Amino acid sequence: MTSIQSFHIDVPDETLDRIRARVADYPWHEMPEDGGWEYGTNLDYMKELCAYWVEAFDWRKQEAAVNRFSHFTAPVDGIDIHFIHEKGSGPAPLPLLISHGWPGSIVEFLELIEPLAHPERFGGKAEDAFDVVAPSLPGFGFSGRPLRPYGPRRIAGVFAALMTDVLGYDGYLAQGGDWGGAISSWLGFEHAPACKAIHINIMTMHHPDGPQSPEEEAWAKRFEREQVMENGYRTQQATRPQTLSYAMMDSPVGVAAWIVEKFNAWSDTEGDDVESAHSKDLLLTNIMVYIVTRTFNTASWIYYGRREEGGRVLSPEGRRVEVPTACALFPAELLAWPPRPYVERMYNVRRWTEMPRGGHFAALEVPDLLIDDIRAFARSLR
Repeated sequence: MTSIQSFHIDVPDETLDRIRARVADYPWHEMPEDGGWEYGTNLDYMKELCAYWVEAFDWRKQEAAVNRFSHFTAPVDGIDIHFIHEKGSGPAPLPLLISHGWPGSIVEFLELIEPLAHPERFGGKAEDAFDVVAPSLPGFGFSGRPLRPYGPRRIAGVFAALMTDVLGYDGYLAQGGDWGGAISSWLGFEHAPACKAIHINIMTMHHPDGPQSPEEEAWAKRFEREQVMENGYRTQQATRPQTLSYAMMDSPVGVAAWIVEKFNAWSDTEGDDVESAHSKDLLLTNIMVYIVTRTFNTASWIYYGRREEGGRVLSPEGRRVEVPTACALFPAELLAWPPRPYVERMYNVRRWTEMPRGGHFAALEVPDLLIDDIRAFARSLR
């Protein structure tokens, strides 16, 4: 039996002091005078965020909020995988694996875990409960790193082993956004019947035959057009992540700017007000996970790994995910969803929910909508 160890987050004071000093001493530079966020992370906002970081941000308070759940580590595929494991209420909670992405972390799930595991505490019914398993991806946060880049397909194999070999579940539901959506797709594609169904709030995969209708052609053109200004970070991390790492591993402000840009651009915000969707405390807690664990570098490797695995194509032969699939479409999602017929050529779509609001970080932006949709889908499977 694989050894499971309890885990507790306790960042040394000297680490926090060093980070705070680096932020306080950052040599501010310039941005174009006509710049808001169109050139990248806004300079004025970064100064405001960093002043708060130095003067008011309380890591210990946030650390305690994360530590209120039960954390563990276990070796899987030669990597010490960190995960939260919250056993659900009632006689038969459904095992649920939830996977984050980049530039996210387990912080994304802090408002999801308890309502999913214990719905009766929030006005729901105990029979809707889940055993929630929320791992840090290999190379991310509190998990160990692979020796070389893993893509989402291989990570799916790691998480499949975590659920069945380590935790002993015969079957489970997988859910994810961002890289978690790709990982969940691979779980449904290659790790059924143990992976009984998947729930995704992003469409990362493409069909090898491409669009097949005028509507799908229009979506494909829109997709390419919208990704032009988003591809820079993705290309760098998929081709030369090590070069980027030397600057980022030396600069907490650099890591924060790289990540905050995505939270602003990819969330359902009011204009360019990132804090209309995410508080400073939330942004900094997620950023600090990358900094205190020194994992900005190894977290970026997943992009290189996906490129080696074949990119966005799930199956060159056109095979699809046959396990029941739920699709939750949030209107401000970074990657625009294709029309449903395109998705149905790739997934056995059983639930299709077009949400009224929310963006890429749905678990943080609109947790109630995501929770309700996961529960409703799971009821159809029980």
